[in-house]
Amino acid sequence: MSDEEWERFLRESVTGVPGAPVEPSARAREMERRLRERPGQPEGWRTYTPPRPRRRTGWYVTGLVVVVALLVVTFFPQQVAGWFGGDDGGQDGAPQAAESERPREAPGAERDLRPTLAEPFRGSPAARWADGAAGITVPPAEATGWMDTAEVERALRRSRDFLVAAGLDSRVLRGERPTKAIALLNPHQEDVQEYLRTALSSKAPSGRTDPLLLFSRFRPEQSRPVGDVVRTRGRLTYREGRKGAVEVTADVTFVYPVTPAGDGGRDDEVVRTIVRRQVVMSWDDPAKVITEPGTLSLVSYTLDMTNGGCSAPTGYFVPPFGTDDKQATDEARLVDPYDRSKPIDTSNGTTATGGNCATATRS
Repeated sequence: MSDEEWERFLRESVTGVPGAPVEPSARAREMERRLRERPGQPEGWRTYTPPRPRRRTGWYVTGLVVVVALLVVTFFPQQVAGWFGGDDGGQDGAPQAAESERPREAPGAERDLRPTLAEPFRGSPAARWADGAAGITVPPAEATGWMDTAEVERALRRSRDFLVAAGLDSRVLRGERPTKAIALLNPHQEDVQEYLRTALSSKAPSGRTDPLLLFSRFRPEQSRPVGDVVRTRGRLTYREGRKGAVEVTADVTFVYPVTPAGDGGRDDEVVRTIVRRQVVMSWDDPAKVITEPGTLSLVSYTLDMTNGGCSAPTGYFVPPFGTDDKQATDEARLVDPYDRSKPIDTSNGTTATGGNCATATRS
């Protein structure tokens, strides 16, 4: 054996022959036995699956839809309310939220459904309005002018009481004297007291002395209310007025469903007389203005009405039942009596005195 072969023999004796089979250790033999007896993943092993990238397209689309919906509700609230009014014009829909500011536009369109004795507000936005005084929003009170917060709160409450006594009292609606409303008026305001004396005693009132300018009245022998509910929508606002007074402005729409009285018309006929009033009331400082405690002074009072009569004033609303009261109207001027987004238009004489009656787009 040469020297080179001897050295290779000694080296392979220590390191082993390359490629020669190796006897497995005792632990390796034990693991092999367990694998044969229990196939699957060995105990103690862990597998790792790399995460698959998630596609977020669905979330992006959902977010975009939500943003668009919020924008539509913000800029077109009245139309959105109309979409969910129900098949009966909102009769079964959710009540509309209270009016806290002037709306941007008219209420959404309703289905053209005829009012009935059972559902007198059907087919109109009033189907979702509140009943009576509940529809007149009173803002939070803050100290203003000569009044502290509690006094402003009381003035706001009594201002609403005047509107209720003048426009919702069942006796006043039947044509009786508005005693409660008159009791809230400053007895020292001579022009208003003169108006009251003339308006409530004259059988042929003029435009300036028509009691409808302040009070809602129907002639009992001509029409009667349908049920005991009047729907309303509106609000009060206030500010400091002259001589530190607290000046309260009311802007309220009243919807009166009525039917013919006696045998004068169809038993199932229902007409809605719609009256929007804007009344400015001043709660004066008794140190500067002669007044009585708990009474208000009138600054101005204006109204617009639909289905209340277009002929010479009679002191009562005259609903157009059947073929009655078909006076000529201004067909070129259309108005929506439920649109509260604009101030009352008095430029064409559309007050209780008839004058230039417009054509209502809905009633």
